Amino acid sequence: MAEEQAKAEFNVLNHELVPIHELLSDDEVRDLYMSYNILPEQLPKILASDPAARAVGGKNGNVVRIRRKSKTAGEAIAFRYVIDYSN
Repeated sequence: MAEEQAKAEFNVLNHELVPIHELLSDDEVRDLYMSYNILPEQLPKILASDPAARAVGGKNGNVVRIRRKSKTAGEAIAFRYVIDYSN
């Protein structure tokens, strides 16, 4: 029991090696698709069961923005389409 409670209290996003994960709003998702002229299926995927996706509340069909520190670019931004792989 104590082990399960410790897991529930641990937030993976607080770890120094985990980049910033953010859920995009519906307006931001629409702007993303329009600016890159893409469909949701064309984005890289992230499972809804991924610890970082779960930590930000990612559900099937959401888009997550990932901000990583980069020595060359300063900040690298990536997007992931949340899927629920329950098969």
